[in-house]
Amino acid sequence: MTEMRRLLGAVCALTVAAGGSLLADNWPHWRGPSHNGVSSETSLPVSWSARCLDAPEPQATAAPAGPRIVRASLTVSRDQRQRRRGGRRRGGGSVAVPTHPPNCDEFATENIAWRLPLPAYSGSTPIIWGDLVFLNVATETASGSLELWAVDRRTQAVAWKALIADGNNMQRKQNMSSPSPVTDGEHVWVMTGVGALKAFDFDGNEIWSRNISDDYYPFGLNWGYASSPLLQGDALYVQVLHGMRTDDPSYLVKVDKMTGETLWYIERPTTARRESPDSYTTPVWLEYGGKTELVITGGDAVTGHDPDTGEELWRANVLNPENNGAYRIVASATIMGDLIVAPSRVRPMVAIRPGGSGDIGDSHIAWEFDRGPDVPTPVSDGEYVYVVTDRGVVYCLRLETGEIVYGPERLPSGTYSSSPILADGKIYVSTEEEGLWTVYRSGPDFEILSSNSFDDGCTPYCLSTVAVSQGQLFIRSSANLWVIGERTG
Repeated sequence: MTEMRRLLGAVCALTVAAGGSLLADNWPHWRGPSHNGVSSETSLPVSWSARCLDAPEPQATAAPAGPRIVRASLTVSRDQRQRRRGGRRRGGGSVAVPTHPPNCDEFATENIAWRLPLPAYSGSTPIIWGDLVFLNVATETASGSLELWAVDRRTQAVAWKALIADGNNMQRKQNMSSPSPVTDGEHVWVMTGVGALKAFDFDGNEIWSRNISDDYYPFGLNWGYASSPLLQGDALYVQVLHGMRTDDPSYLVKVDKMTGETLWYIERPTTARRESPDSYTTPVWLEYGGKTELVITGGDAVTGHDPDTGEELWRANVLNPENNGAYRIVASATIMGDLIVAPSRVRPMVAIRPGGSGDIGDSHIAWEFDRGPDVPTPVSDGEYVYVVTDRGVVYCLRLETGEIVYGPERLPSGTYSSSPILADGKIYVSTEEEGLWTVYRSGPDFEILSSNSFDDGCTPYCLSTVAVSQGQLFIRSSANLWVIGERTG
């Protein structure tokens, strides 16, 4: 790595620590610079379109040619590997394998800066720092390998690729590329549904490699592993909450970001049954009263942990009051003001006051809402909470009380699985099969500003959440990475 890059990394680190604008210009985590789906950028695009000018027969789409290929080692470092303990495994039923959409060669576009063809769909979000966009990529929809791509915004082409793992497969609605990468401005880390976790520098050089499911327990989720790692300080936090296809315990791991070594490992107990132990959420970082906590959602409960030891500090068993056996959790918790807002499977969505210890299921519940989302994670501007359900029904709640400000209101018809993001007084969200990206106004009055599409299909799904960086929107469809608007940075 060049001295200039080292200097840039140091400057970035100082800026992040100071909460400066540089971090706001980037999208380092699947929920953005503050891990809450909110961007402080302004003058963002509202409308765009892409109309296919040809109609080729459906065919496999090859990855773009030309970038330097970085062949990362498949050897897994196990310096701190613990003995693999195999419990009973439960198999799943057969799943229809979706096909990749036909790739259109020519589009008539409006307000689109550029696009990059992709070989297969993915639920992971683009991660952006400066001139580089990082993508967790499956080379084929339901087979092939998993790669990390670094895309140069200046050349609009792939700068390098690195192999993460072989063995991509389809588990119901997703393949193994669902976890989003994460970056600190100098390094990038990426997790996969097959357990491979790797670190790279910005030149594509592999720093370390390991496999979480090999080192501890194999993943046993009904829909496949999809949680993204949380980067905080010098460590990554990885959660594996499962139970539908395994009797092995759920667990949390803290990993040194520069060495890949385990700093602590704990098991997270649950009384959830059948599919309800499964969680596809991402850990959340809480700062409150001069203390920090790691917040985990799933297995019928929200728990707070000491980041230094993993010790459970408090627990709220409030996400599945009827002990339903099919209450897997998909939408992540979010820190909103002084509250932890934790969705379940529609009902209840719970707002928890921080600062408790032990069992806080009765003492620290601020409010509950019984028409929450199943898959999309809610977003807040600090005054209101914006909820998008899977059917495109939207609500606006007052954050402090949970009072309904408006709703139910309707977005265009479709199934909504990506999470809404809030920026520039607008909320961006998309449908998973129709490929329709809708923009509506934030605040107490509901107003749809636009609905936009790319005419490139959403076969099998468009699951990725919108990312924002330097005046542009980054949207991942099944066939392309689309970049909307003019770059301001």
